[in-house]
Formats: sequence, structure tokens, C-alpha cells
Amino acid sequence: MAMIRSLSAIILATFSLPIWAQDVGSAKETPRSAIAASLNFEGQQATEVSPTGWDGGPAVTLFADNKVVHGGHWSARLERHADSPSNFSSLHKSIPVDFTGQTVELRGFLRTEEVSGFAGLWMREDGEGRGLAFNNMQDQGLSGTKEWKEYSIKLAINSEATQLFFGVLLSGTGKMWADDLQLLVDGKPVWEAAKLVRKPTVVELDHKFDNSSGITVTALTTIQISNLATLGKVWGFLKYHHQQITSGQHHWDYDLFRVLPLVLAAPDAPTANAAILKWITGLGEVTACSPCARLDEDDLYLKPNVEWIADTALLGKDLSQQLNSIYRSRPVVDKQFYVSLAPNIGNPIFQHEPGYKTAKLPDPGFQLLGLYRFWNMIQYWFPYRDVMSEDWDRVLTEFIPRITLAKTAETYQRELMALIARVHDSHANLWSSLKARPPVGDCQIPVNLRFIENRAVVVGYARPEAAKDTGLNLGDVITEIEDVPVSKLIADLTPYYAASNDSGRMLDMTQSMTAGICGEANIRVQRDKQDIKLRLKRVTVERSNRWHDLPGDTFRLLSQDVAYLKLSSVNSADAKHYVESAAGTKGLIIDIRNYPSNFMVFALGSLLVAKETQFARFTIGDLSTPGAFHWSEAVSLKPAEPHYAGKIVILVDEVSLSQAEYTSMAFRSAADAVVVGSTTAGADGNVSAIPLPGGLQGAISGIGVFYPDKKPTQRVGIIPDVVVSPTIAGIRAGRDEVLEEGIRQIVGKDVSLEQVGKMYREGSN
Repeated sequence: MAMIRSLSAIILATFSLPIWAQDVGSAKETPRSAIAASLNFEGQQATEVSPTGWDGGPAVTLFADNKVVHGGHWSARLERHADSPSNFSSLHKSIPVDFTGQTVELRGFLRTEEVSGFAGLWMREDGEGRGLAFNNMQDQGLSGTKEWKEYSIKLAINSEATQLFFGVLLSGTGKMWADDLQLLVDGKPVWEAAKLVRKPTVVELDHKFDNSSGITVTALTTIQISNLATLGKVWGFLKYHHQQITSGQHHWDYDLFRVLPLVLAAPDAPTANAAILKWITGLGEVTACSPCARLDEDDLYLKPNVEWIADTALLGKDLSQQLNSIYRSRPVVDKQFYVSLAPNIGNPIFQHEPGYKTAKLPDPGFQLLGLYRFWNMIQYWFPYRDVMSEDWDRVLTEFIPRITLAKTAETYQRELMALIARVHDSHANLWSSLKARPPVGDCQIPVNLRFIENRAVVVGYARPEAAKDTGLNLGDVITEIEDVPVSKLIADLTPYYAASNDSGRMLDMTQSMTAGICGEANIRVQRDKQDIKLRLKRVTVERSNRWHDLPGDTFRLLSQDVAYLKLSSVNSADAKHYVESAAGTKGLIIDIRNYPSNFMVFALGSLLVAKETQFARFTIGDLSTPGAFHWSEAVSLKPAEPHYAGKIVILVDEVSLSQAEYTSMAFRSAADAVVVGSTTAGADGNVSAIPLPGGLQGAISGIGVFYPDKKPTQRVGIIPDVVVSPTIAGIRAGRDEVLEEGIRQIVGKDVSLEQVGKMYREGSN
């Protein structure tokens, strides 16, 4: 994600992808009157299981502990190792913000042991599915080994907050313990705070269709599909332009269900358009605007796509005139009811968008609503609309029958995945429903795959014993799974895998392509020149981050000339220490073949430049003219001490995504920097969450990220200066060919491969 400043902001900015994997956003809400008993972790019924009454993940890193405590008989322990899933662990609870006050405070006693990243308390306020405020202890730099001490974090209570998450987290490796927590409002226990009386919105007052849309459709004719496409475009246009809708006077989802039967029943386009016009007329008066919004051509990157409202062949004269009148009458605004822009960042926040978790699927009305909602969010708020390489109108028409007529909840989810994949954005996925994405199954062959030389290659194991259990060797090429050639499997899976480019898509497929029902599966592999058939067991596997950096210490010297720093376990508070430790070396290798554990752009980037240096520029949406995007000022690194004067070598590959790409852009701006590796995932820009009917959660990249000269990064990725990719032979030999080239960039081409390999092996150990 582009503009975020830290792990705290990652969680605030409606979740980064690793956090979604832990499902922070779906934690069970606890009444504030019932949380007292769990704050001290007492009442535990069994040893060595996750603390009772708390959510979190990854599950294998969370424990209740009765050996190391601050008070009472139990504490919570978070324990991470180099092979632990994800790049941090979280233990948390959620309560409704049904209280008033100025400040909410989380206090607690913490203890750490050999923490490589940082440990801390954390809190986040959410409102209508979006993050509003976040605080943690990252700036306090609690790491290493520390005895019990009480810590505290605070948040000002946001008037729009509806939910409060709080807990503890551990980044990197090591152990932390938490005990005797307190949650206070203005210094008093939260359950003693005054009750909040909130004025309900129209979305909360209109319950007409809570249980069912009332729409019954078993088939769609060509004219119905055409009329529904027109309705979907008009519905979205009005949502973001009509004064009565933008000011929150209508439950717009339910108003759709009120007009849908008339459009479905229309025998032709004129009849449907007349019904839509009558529906619009009944919405309420459109008053004269003062001032009226006009498209600002200054620093304009992308114009809105609204020319279609003048298409009388599509809409008829009267409906076209009505829509044009509404467009001309839009006022200048700084917020809308259904969308706002994140303060100081600018990505869209989609509020007052119910997820309708209780809607019983299949329901053609709610399913069509899901399509309309997502399609129009892309139409007006996706900063990369111009690089999708899709005719977005045709996509709408194509998916109307596919999504509306989906006969099961699972089919509906898969069709949404196929729709979202057409956006070609690695941030844009149906993150709540990855289990429904093919191939479906709870188990996998416990190996890590990677596409090398366009082939599915075994590059590691999901568990230590898997090397022996599977009989698969590093460098084995999987050619068939259950008698299906891998090439056909890829072709079948591709429509459901959202990704900005092929490298990102192939990476994503390797995470699940061996999935299926638990039990045995037929596999065909190529080992050297041998063609081997195996019958292997699919087992339950914790999803892990398949990063390609070196195991072990965050910082190390590979030789007296070469320093190495990996960002997967880096601590921003230690940036100066890393540079001081690298002093005197010829070059510093910064390994970003991972996802940074801390936001390092400015903390480390400022130590790599000798003068103020621009490295990125953004495009931001326009609330007064939806669909328009404007350039922001360029972002710069400002030099700070201690300055690292050696060569900078940045390692990237297909796992370098989002914040990793943004960090690469920043470090690349240093005077003597070179990027080594292969093309990155090509998705940058803060994530905007999209709630969808059925309790589902999607997302998009919410701001455009470009180089200072306005060259794009989305779908393009970070293009290395020196292109190096792993080879199958290198995997079999245990080599890291990308790192080897990084070393040669510093010590010179005359150094033998054997010498480079020796540096790599010694550094690995």
C-alpha cells in the first residue's frame, strides 16, 4: 500500500492482505458489559490453547500460559518462529462503540523474549466497515527481551466509530506475554461509560427487504439483460450524483428492489426507461446548487466516464435529459453518504454499505445488487480504470445473468471472483471467500510451489517432515495433478484469480493449486529426465508466506564488503542502527522479496539519499465529480544522518506486492541504487474495502501510484534494472541466484561464482 506510514496504518487502511488472512475484521463482537472477565485471561479451562474468549491468528502462534504470568493463574502468549505463517500475530476482541467519552485507553502488562520485530498493545476504531483511527506501540520499539512492565495506548473517540478492536500483536519472531489488561474510557472501566444515543441513518431505519429482496428470477431474456444493464448504470450514477442520495435521504439498495420488478417486467427498452424515469422523479427535488461542481482540468489524470448519459438511443430523450440535469446540479462537496475519502490519504471509504450477512442466498435481487455495487465502485472510484484492458460496459452485461442466476451461495461467490478478476488488480479479490475459489478443498500436498521457467517447481515444504513424507525433492517439476495437466489446470483456474499481472497470478495459484479433499491424490512429476507417478496425501496445511529472502537474522554481514537487510522482520526504530552496522561496506543489499514488517520508506529511505529526492506521485478521486482523478504533488525523501554512502542493491520478485513495491520505488531513488530480480506483482495504492451482499468482503486499490515523471506502476510492477530469475537447476543445487547477482553488483563481476556462493552460504548460516 502506497502512502501508509507503519504497520498501524496498514491495519487502519482497511487491512493489508496478510491481515485479511487472519480475518481480523470478522472478530466476534462482545458486549462491553461482558469483557471484564477476559481482560486478565483467567477462566481458562485447558493448557496450551488459545486464550478463551479471544480471536486472532495465526492459530498456531497463540497460547494460554499458566507458567509465566503477571497476576492470577493465566496469561496470553504469542510465539513466532522463522517458519510461522504471516509476518505478525494478533490476539484481539471487538466491542460495539455504544459509549460516549473523550478518550479510550488500553493498558496492560507485557513481557518479551527475543522479539526481532516489535510487540505491543493495539486498538482500532471502525465505522461502517472502514478504519477510522489506529494506535499501537510500534513507535515505542518494544523488542528483544524485557521483563513485565505496564504499557498504555490511547485513541480519541471518533463520533463515527461503531466498533472497537483491541488486543496485542507480535511482529517478527520471538515470544511475548500479555496479562492484566484494562480498557478505560476517560480513566474509568469501559462498562461504566455513559451510553451513546446515536441518530439512526436511513439505512438503519428501512427494514423492508432485510430478509429477502422479493425478486424471483429463473431465467433472463436478452431484452431483460439489456434493461438491467441500463438500470445498473443509472442506479450507480444516481448513487454518486443525485442530491437526495448523496445526502443520505434514501436506502439506495432497497430503492433498487422497489424498481427492479418494473424493469424486469418491461417488454422493451422504452418501457423500462419510462419506469426508471418515473422512479427518479419520485426520489425528491433536485435543488439549485451553489456553487455547482465542474470538472477541474488542472492536474487532471482521468476524466469521468459519463458520456453515456447523453445517449438518447440508449436512454430515450426524457431519461437522458433528467440525468444530464442531475449531473449539472451536483454541488461541491467534501463528503457523500455512501463514500468519503480517507483523511491524509485519499483512497475511497465505502460507508453505509451493509453486508447483509443474514440474507438467505441464493437471492437474485441481492446478487444483482452485489454486481451493481462493485461495478459502480470501479466505474467511479477505481484509480486504474484506464488500465483494466476491459470494456467495463460489456463486463456488466456479461455478468448480469451469471451473477443474478447463480443457484447457490458458492456459485455466487465464484462468479463474483470472476467479476473481480476482470479488474486486474491484485488488491481486488473476494478476500472473505478464498475457500470457495477453485480448486476447493481443505487439504493440500504439503509442498511450496513456484513457477520457474514457466513450470510448477517444488521449492520448499510446508512442514519439516514433508520432505520425507511426500517423496518430492526440491526442483521436482509437477506436470499433472489428479491426471490433469498443469497447463490445463492453469487455464481452468485463471478466470477466478484476480491479479495485476501474470507473475502475481501464477504466484497466487501456487498457493492453492494442489488443494482438494483430504486424502490421497495422483501426482506426476519430472525429476531430471525421469517421469515419475506418485500417490501423495493431501493434508491440512497452515497457509504461510512463501517469501524468498534469507532465513535467520534481519541484518547481517555477508562479507566485509557486503551488508544484507531483509524487510520481512525489519523494525523501523532500528533503521539508523542498520545503517551504522553497514558502515564501511561497499554495498547494502535490501531484500524486499517479501512484505515489510514495518513501514520503512522514510525511516530508512531518508538515510539512503544525499539530497531531497522525489520518488512517487499519486492520483486521488474527486467527491464532487465522481470518476475524475487528479494528480497530487510528488512525494520526496529528505536526507538524514547517518547517511549510507555505499551502493544500494534492492532485490525484488513476484512476491513483492503493494507496500513492498512502494518501498522499492523509494529506495530506488537513491543515487547509487540498482534493482535486481524479476517483475513484481504490480498492485500499489492503499486498499479500500468493499462490503458485498452475503456478508462478503472485497477490495480495490484506492489511489493511483506512479513514479514522479508519471510513469505507471499498476499492472507494470517494478521493472528490475538487472533481470535475474531462479532456475530449476539453481533450486536443485540450493542456490539463491538473485542474491548471488546482488552480491556481484557490489563486489564486481570478476569475483568467482564459488566466492559469491561462499558469501551466500556463510550469510545464510
